[in-house]
Amino acid sequence: METPDNTFDYELIDAGEGEKLERWGEFFLRRPDPQAIWSKNPNIDWESFDAVYERSESGGGKWLNSGMPEEWLGDFDLFQMVIRPTAFKHTGVFPEQMVNWKYIIDRIKKSGIQDFRMLNLFAYTGGATLAGLKGGANVVHVDASKGMTAVAKRNSEISKLNNNNVRFFVDDVIKFVQKEQRRGNRYHGIVMDPPKFGRGANGEMWEIEKDLAFLLEDLRGIMAENFNFLIVNSYANELSRYSVENVVKDIVKGGNVYSSEIGLKLKSRPEMTLPCGNYVRWESK
Repeated sequence: METPDNTFDYELIDAGEGEKLERWGEFFLRRPDPQAIWSKNPNIDWESFDAVYERSESGGGKWLNSGMPEEWLGDFDLFQMVIRPTAFKHTGVFPEQMVNWKYIIDRIKKSGIQDFRMLNLFAYTGGATLAGLKGGANVVHVDASKGMTAVAKRNSEISKLNNNNVRFFVDDVIKFVQKEQRRGNRYHGIVMDPPKFGRGANGEMWEIEKDLAFLLEDLRGIMAENFNFLIVNSYANELSRYSVENVVKDIVKGGNVYSSEIGLKLKSRPEMTLPCGNYVRWESK
């Protein structure tokens, strides 16, 4: 299990009984988390929060708060990002991904590749995009959500990484990759954060168990000869990271393939870690 060393404006105060209590800057949020199946720490005041997420019986939910702003800025060590609680309980930032963000920066800087080109797929609010820019890469950011892409652009502006080295596309990921094949564009690094289920910009359906292998097969056609790294994140609990490892080994030959779970340490109980997903990485030897 890998965890970030520090996350500045984020702390996981406690977790248990299907919930987590977090600090996002100066605000405390309480929201569901199905991984937290143990008991809450009785020494933590779980009633001290600025907002709590309440699920709806019809799906989704809403935030109940006492004057918390709609959004605010958070400093996540490497860069700043907008924190914006959504109706889907997310905040637009996944602090556990800092383990990947630091890897991306380090890998690009040590690659020795001039004009390093990185592709970020299912890019959401652009944490990996910012990491690529921070490392000195030219980054292409692709997501099917116009709203999330707008937030990603703001994040690049806030972090003063909004420059000529990044391009943002609102598009279906599979169709975009196929277009890049036809255009002859090649990349040295690829990052993807595929959801379990999703829809493309024009309603295209995505299901990770059915479509991931086909997408990875297409990616081979846009990998540069000196391709450097691939990261596949997964939050689909039913899909083992070893299954994804096997797909990567089957399609992307050579290099080293390895995986790990990622999580967040509980401030109230440092010996405990909340699982937050996993990654599979391929890197050149």
